[in-house]
Amino acid sequence: MTAVAVLPENKTHKGPFRGVRHSLELTKRSLIKTWRTPEALIDVTVQPALFMVIFVYIFGGAVAGGTHQYLQFLMPGILAQTVAMGAISIGVNLNSDLEKGIFDRFRSLPIARSAPLIGAVLGDVVRYVVVSISTFAFAYLMGFRLHASPVHAVAGCLLAVLFGLCLSWALVFVGMLVRTSGAVQGVGFLVIMPLTFASNVFVGVATLPGWMQGFVNVNPLTHLVESMRALFLGTPVGDHVWWTLGWCAALVAVFMPLALAAYRKKV
Repeated sequence: MTAVAVLPENKTHKGPFRGVRHSLELTKRSLIKTWRTPEALIDVTVQPALFMVIFVYIFGGAVAGGTHQYLQFLMPGILAQTVAMGAISIGVNLNSDLEKGIFDRFRSLPIARSAPLIGAVLGDVVRYVVVSISTFAFAYLMGFRLHASPVHAVAGCLLAVLFGLCLSWALVFVGMLVRTSGAVQGVGFLVIMPLTFASNVFVGVATLPGWMQGFVNVNPLTHLVESMRALFLGTPVGDHVWWTLGWCAALVAVFMPLALAAYRKKV
């Protein structure tokens, strides 16, 4: 008599936490993809260094009266700007995956429908950690110094990482809507550029025209930058951290359902 091996039942698609398990598995896929293509991290390593060199040494004297003073002011803003612009890449990458038919393969697997998007967003955390480390390292070489405890500095970086992950859902939604990855990049810059330049990243709010200050004061990036400046430089935080957390919650509440609905229509 021939023995027949009985394979254990595949339970990966069962259980109340199946969506979490599937999302974490696809997060691992995103991390492996990033590890194998380190050149994809150029925008979060080289870009902040270039911005700091250009703005500090060209505009520092005019804006703040000296390069060191302006570097202290600018560094948190550059970190926030790079995190915001780095979110564009996830929309581009997901749209490219759609074009290549990768999501058709995901659809044929017994996994939660939302897992590919959630896994991609969670996998992007490595980009925001890298940008925090690289920006701090290069800023220190230029002369930036903390005036608060390391715990406060880590808290500021974690806040930036959280904001980047939440903002990613807006770009995921864009990636699910437009037809090509090039279009995602174009639309992404149209969305992110006003947030970064119409804010307090490069200059104080009081120096801006009155008609612009209304937008700047409610801009989520303004609150993120003020939070990080306070945590890095030891100044009063005020309510900027709470505003930033509120914006994070709003971005997820609005754009995550929209992105998932657009994804289901695509696949």
